Amino acid sequence: MKTFEGFMTGVNLGGWISQFRSLSKEHFDTFIVEDDIKQIASWGMDHVRLPIDYIVIEDDKEPFVYKEEGFAYVDQCIKWCEKYNLNIILDLHRAAGYSFNSLSDNKLFEDEVLQKRYVSLWQAFARRYKEYGNNLVFELLNEIVEPNSDRWNKLSRRAVEAIREVDVDRTIIIGGNHYNSVNTLNELEVIEDDNLVYTFHFYEPHILSHQKASWEPLLKDLEFDVPYPSGPDVYEKYQAKSQEFRDTYTFAETVDKEYLRNYLQPALDFAKERNVPVYCGEFGIIENVPMESNINWHSDLIDLLIENNIGRAVWTYKLMNFPMVDRESKVRNEELIKVISRK
Repeated sequence: MKTFEGFMTGVNLGGWISQFRSLSKEHFDTFIVEDDIKQIASWGMDHVRLPIDYIVIEDDKEPFVYKEEGFAYVDQCIKWCEKYNLNIILDLHRAAGYSFNSLSDNKLFEDEVLQKRYVSLWQAFARRYKEYGNNLVFELLNEIVEPNSDRWNKLSRRAVEAIREVDVDRTIIIGGNHYNSVNTLNELEVIEDDNLVYTFHFYEPHILSHQKASWEPLLKDLEFDVPYPSGPDVYEKYQAKSQEFRDTYTFAETVDKEYLRNYLQPALDFAKERNVPVYCGEFGIIENVPMESNINWHSDLIDLLIENNIGRAVWTYKLMNFPMVDRESKVRNEELIKVISRK
């Protein structure tokens, strides 16, 4: 299996210039600072994944006009990463007309103007960062959710071709449909390009990783705890839930390392069949889960990723319900940091 060199152990910077609490200079200037990048490097990480919302770079009232003050935050993060020997992925987390958390409002895949804005924005990134080497990588779009992969295959190919018009050497990451599921990687069309990496996200089982999440209607009032590992007693409670619950979330009588291995298998098969590198761009456990289960799950999943030479970036560094550190950037749990930083 091909390896995504230089991107083996990392962390997401969610909540900074993506999914931010306020579109304000005060937030952007303080949420992530140089000391945060220094701390991440001190953990032994080799990269960060930087989620970016298009609105930081481009205003809807002035399409195709890019904001220098928005690009400046990306520039600054790149410079900090260079200073502390970290590589960086620029992840377009939200595009004009598309976000994974506003599915009913998305128009990107049916609106040619929005698609042109999307492609043009990637060319702007390509032009701005053309002189950088393989320390900087582009990720086309976060967590596609479409009825099937057809429209995403067309648009992602357009984006790759547009970037290649400017930069023939930049590594580009493409994710599959249905929130970067491992099960949709094989729906991605083959693009004849030797510098592509394919990404998936891993939050399985979802009733563990997102238990009692306030934004999940079927989980926010879950009346039982889901530890890791778990056995028949928890499965019985799962089975006693509604048909809608069981149709929405998969679970098993025994949830342990072998369960995770089996869930990961489609990504391994895809990498072998296509002879391409795969990358786990997000994984994590919500802070509602007791730390023992949190650490156990991370430890088993990371064992499997290391075993298969798959790079990864944990979700996420600060706050955002899946934190490694608190609001003041203080580490929540030292053992968890040791686990997620393993090589």
